[in-house]
Amino acid sequence: MLDFFTGEDGLENVYAWSIPLHATVILAEMIYSHISEAKLYNGKDVATSVYLALMNFGLDLVMKAFAMGVMFFFYNHQLFTWNFTVWYWLICFIITDFAYYVLHYVDHHSRAFWAVHITHHNSEYFNLTTGFRSPVLQPLYRYLYFSPLAFLGFNPWHIMVVYAIGQVYGTWVHTQTVKSMGVLEYILVTPSHHRVHHACNIKYLDRNMGMCLIIWDKIFGTFEKEDPNVPVKYGIYPKMPDNKPDTVLLYEWRKIWKDIRQPGLKISDRINYIFNSPGWRHDGTGKTVRQYQKDYLKKQDKRQEQKQKMKSA
Repeated sequence: MLDFFTGEDGLENVYAWSIPLHATVILAEMIYSHISEAKLYNGKDVATSVYLALMNFGLDLVMKAFAMGVMFFFYNHQLFTWNFTVWYWLICFIITDFAYYVLHYVDHHSRAFWAVHITHHNSEYFNLTTGFRSPVLQPLYRYLYFSPLAFLGFNPWHIMVVYAIGQVYGTWVHTQTVKSMGVLEYILVTPSHHRVHHACNIKYLDRNMGMCLIIWDKIFGTFEKEDPNVPVKYGIYPKMPDNKPDTVLLYEWRKIWKDIRQPGLKISDRINYIFNSPGWRHDGTGKTVRQYQKDYLKKQDKRQEQKQKMKSA
């Protein structure tokens, strides 16, 4: 049975086994949404998610041979040799999850990569199909984050199988129907954590980057708990003008192109418009997420001070 998931066809086998599971839980959530009148789904939104998922899958297939070739190059020059024990698989899972955290962090903090990743965030709906709303162009560079793991001696097929299993779990946390997972909230990325990640509230921006383990966010200071006093608003700000597939796919790229074509810019400014944090502007008129959050915290502190003064008056 183990060979079924660890051979060269292991990746496809993981996805094949996950399809009926995904279909079942999505159908269950749709039925719940209809019966409870929660309005968690929208037909056009689901169609856009499916369209983006298919485009991502197609590019993944095109890139597969090249990506695996790069990873096997590093694997053939590996630093360490491992026995395929339980510890091997556990360590492979942990460091693959960390590699994804780094990938996801960069996707949020560098504008060119955000232009790729934004397709996963623009929906104002949050349901299990949102998990399939893939960053279409990510297969062009994703393997670069996993290549160091191959250099450490982990078989690339095993890395991608572990990653695929993590993706299956990562899809299931895109739901509003599970409010809390109890003690697992301290260890795993949960629906509550991921609702925060998909929020466009200033307090929640660029938080909870992990796919399976929430520990990376707690270690590196990107964790934020869902606050019942700050209801989650899904989507991005400002909103896209429409939800057409080409708009969703090219929205941020068009804005980048407009910015770098401004007359009189230095080469360094043009590079910054591509790779610096979203919101950066050469004339200082823009605000990055960190600047927005600093302002937000200052306002919160002032409100607390005012409340304290009113209590003591």
